[in-house]
Amino acid sequence: MHEAPLTPLLRLSGVHKRYGATVALSDVSLELHAGEVVALVGENGAGKSTLVKILTGVVPLDEGTITMQGALQCFRSAQNAQAAGILAVYQETVMFEELSVTENIFVGRHQMRGPFIDWPTMHVQAQAVLDGMGARITASKLVKDLSLAERHLVEIARALSQKALVLILDEPTAALSQAEIQDFFGLVRRLRDQGVGVLFITHKFDEIFALADRYVVLRDGIAVGTGRIADASEGALVQLMAGRTIDQMYPRIQSMPGDTVLRVRQLSHPTEFSDLQFDLRRGEILGFYGLVGSGRSEAMLAIMGLNLQASGALEVLGRPLNVKCPGDAIAAGIAYVPEERQRQGAILSFSVQNNISLPGLDRFAWGPWLSDLKESTLCQRMVERLRIKTASPHTPVSGLSGGNQQKVVIAKWLGLNPGIVILDEPTKGIDVGAKQAVYQLIAEMVRDGLAVILVSSELPEVMNLAHRIIVMRRGLQVAEFTGTHTRAEAILAAASGLGGVNPSAGGVLEPVRNTVADMTT
Repeated sequence: MHEAPLTPLLRLSGVHKRYGATVALSDVSLELHAGEVVALVGENGAGKSTLVKILTGVVPLDEGTITMQGALQCFRSAQNAQAAGILAVYQETVMFEELSVTENIFVGRHQMRGPFIDWPTMHVQAQAVLDGMGARITASKLVKDLSLAERHLVEIARALSQKALVLILDEPTAALSQAEIQDFFGLVRRLRDQGVGVLFITHKFDEIFALADRYVVLRDGIAVGTGRIADASEGALVQLMAGRTIDQMYPRIQSMPGDTVLRVRQLSHPTEFSDLQFDLRRGEILGFYGLVGSGRSEAMLAIMGLNLQASGALEVLGRPLNVKCPGDAIAAGIAYVPEERQRQGAILSFSVQNNISLPGLDRFAWGPWLSDLKESTLCQRMVERLRIKTASPHTPVSGLSGGNQQKVVIAKWLGLNPGIVILDEPTKGIDVGAKQAVYQLIAEMVRDGLAVILVSSELPEVMNLAHRIIVMRRGLQVAEFTGTHTRAEAILAAASGLGGVNPSAGGVLEPVRNTVADMTT
């Protein structure tokens, strides 16, 4: 850690924020010095998002003060915060898809040459920022043609182009590959060396210990701990976050795979994947692992009828299935929980009840009317079963924590009583306690006879939960591993193309430890 100047770059003192009777933040204080990275740690619902909204001028604080370089600030809008030098990069990208990368980087602050927008200069500057990040993205490309990982890099470039004094990074690596994450770490370190103060929010402990100089832990809107990362441990941070120890992250999977319920043959797409072949059995968790761009999610979309250029043969319970639209897959008993819950999984402005009942509205209909009693009965059953924390069934999903939003997305499909559930990155962007709850739910699904496809970038996740693991690389199914004693190095080698891997070899080596540390590596 670099020697910090006496006057903090950013200081929050005694910050309070209430929403009606709900106390979101209570007497929170925080300091961030120039040239340091502070990790803001806490479970979903701890108050991190509210704190970021206050810092970025989205919502006003009720009590307390904010100073920048010793000067008292009053942020009445996002523009005020940006003018003071505070910018944020969020987990969920918010971009104009029909505009170019350059237009997105300079949105709201076009450079002018006389009465005209100076597009050539902006293109040059945007490309320079992207090149300096090591991002292989052309500034003139339309955002709609970018991958999810590339969109996150453009968000980072937009913030860097504004020469922020304080940069807030909210789960910025969620959609990046390992190589891109390492490049991103290098970017953050260069910014720190240039005197930028970085407030870093992540649920991945390896990132905290790799980047942060200090930490601040929030729990229930209160700052419950702060200190130097060098003096901290994963276990101590988890205990501060949750108010309890979490020793066993992964549940025992008490299920033996039974008969085949899904058979996939020669599933192909002109550009995304080719010749995928696998079977899924009742009571089985089939893991799909691969780096960003491997084609895993695209293959799942094809099974659901959301990738119309795909071809191949599907069988459900021994019967051929011709999927032309999602309705065909749903009718066959297949449910799909997408990677981007806020864009694809839920309608955030709708209530918990309306989201849960949405896939099966025909079951609640009596002529042109819906039965509120039937809807509320299903909602209450799912809220209790999945232990969804919500003040009311009528609370908008946008008002829930990330972990509870994910539970709502899962609940709406379980309400249809499917036989097959596809979970694409089910724990992306949720905290330790919420992850444990989702893992327990997956274990309960297969115990009850459901078949689960688990797509995940978290290697310990698939290693500790899946009965079998299929590895994909560049659209190809390159390896399959079975058993509980699979070697992590062999899976990574298959996913990255390093060394020769026998696609049918599972390998028998030491098991992955069933701990919090494994979950966060």
